Amino acid sequence: MVGTLAACGSSSDDAGDSGAGGSKTVTLVSHDSWAASKDVIAAFEKESGYKVKVLEDGDAGQAVNKAILTKDNPQGDVFFGVDNTLLSRALDNGLFQPYEAKGSDLVLPEYRADQDKHRVTPVDTGDICVNYDKAYFDQHGLTPPKSFDDLVKPEYKDLLVTENAGSSSPGLGFLLGTAAKYGDGGWEGYWKKLKSNGVKVVDSWEQAYNEEFSGSAGGKKAKGDRPLVVSYASSPPVEVVYADPQPDTAPTGVADGTCFRQVEYAGLLSNAKNPEGGKALLDFLLSKPFQDDMPLNMFVYPVREGAQVPEVFSKFGPQAKDPQTLDPAKIADNRDQWVKSWTSLVLK
Repeated sequence: MVGTLAACGSSSDDAGDSGAGGSKTVTLVSHDSWAASKDVIAAFEKESGYKVKVLEDGDAGQAVNKAILTKDNPQGDVFFGVDNTLLSRALDNGLFQPYEAKGSDLVLPEYRADQDKHRVTPVDTGDICVNYDKAYFDQHGLTPPKSFDDLVKPEYKDLLVTENAGSSSPGLGFLLGTAAKYGDGGWEGYWKKLKSNGVKVVDSWEQAYNEEFSGSAGGKKAKGDRPLVVSYASSPPVEVVYADPQPDTAPTGVADGTCFRQVEYAGLLSNAKNPEGGKALLDFLLSKPFQDDMPLNMFVYPVREGAQVPEVFSKFGPQAKDPQTLDPAKIADNRDQWVKSWTSLVLK
């Protein structure tokens, strides 16, 4: 997810067997939000005989672009973190080779993709949504926004920070949410209003959420002054789980009418040096131990039937009831032109 929340857990240690792509090492390339419990990774390593090495490579958009540029001599064996906003770019550029992971039949139907070729494996899902700082709105006697329409109202002027749609997965997801909401003929007019209402654009989710947003723990330390941020419906649980002591209620909330549904995939990289290790790793990403482990590490929802979601996660970060969605073919046909138009409209 994204892009997804920045690493809220520890990734696996680099493999001791560092012979590039050595048969005992399997390398996962990901965005910066990869996180998994050490004991879950250790169990996979013991069972499979492979040592997992993780290379984190920036925001999801940046990581996908780099993976495409290096596809002939990839950094690893498996890439995790390409989502439905960028999937067609990865597939059209031949980033992945086919492999149907074990457990694919247990993936909930709405999250499946590329069913004829099996070049990607669904791993998680989440909703990109505007989050708000509850304390700010309480102190100012202001009702938090609930919808895209609300964000352009005068009372929310200079309050929202979002990410660059050209470089950031949540930024792109937010743009696609407005395209889904207002259509081909309306989204540009909406962004003109949003720009006039003082929206701030930064390069990455990390910068937006942990530096500019006044409601996050990181934003408080950085003295962020924007009480609205484009993040995830699952961001509030982070502020509960990692607080000491843990509060009874989350300090941040979600504007339910601003959400766009995101699905993240992993795939076996073309020209992977250890394809057998890569296949084993993809099987693992769909296994129940990993799917159960994900929510409180990467703060995303599992895609496998029967996977468990912890109460603190479902209580403070429930999935959006009616998120915006776009057909993957429409995203593929329009994404690059939409981003180009958005850049010209918002950043210039």
